[in-house]
Amino acid sequence: MTTSEQLPYPVVEQRGLWFEEFQTSTVYRHAPGRTISEADNILFTTTTMNPQALHLDAAWSSDQEFGERLVNSLLTLSVLVGLSVGQLTQGTIVANLGFGEVRFPAPVRHGDTLYAETVVLDKRPSQRRPRQGIVTFEHTARNQHGDIVAVARRATMVAFAPESRG
Repeated sequence: MTTSEQLPYPVVEQRGLWFEEFQTSTVYRHAPGRTISEADNILFTTTTMNPQALHLDAAWSSDQEFGERLVNSLLTLSVLVGLSVGQLTQGTIVANLGFGEVRFPAPVRHGDTLYAETVVLDKRPSQRRPRQGIVTFEHTARNQHGDIVAVARRATMVAFAPESRG
């Protein structure tokens, strides 16, 4: 459907927030959660060329500190950020600018479900790019027991709302 097509009813399009809509010191909870399977972990780990036995070798991992394979921490980070996209940045982000502190205070195991929330730490208009601003997030992932398994700070460039927007 083209955007110029007239409909007899209002249209609501899923998108992230424009720069002006972000509120600092506000918690955004993201739903639904995402259960991480063994297949997810193996596919991510092998696709990214990470042959770490801790993620791939059940026999070796059984003799290690956690007694089993663990989910690749970069998969955990990717899912954490991904859980926020629909609510915060879908179609409104210009670019990721970088990640600051990233922590993994507890391991993620096959079968764990990740839930995410984000706090907007800061936002400011870009000095070099009119109609865009920099938004700094702190993303937190918890497992199904409420344990924090990942925390990451991320800076993004976000578009201002279109001027034609009512």
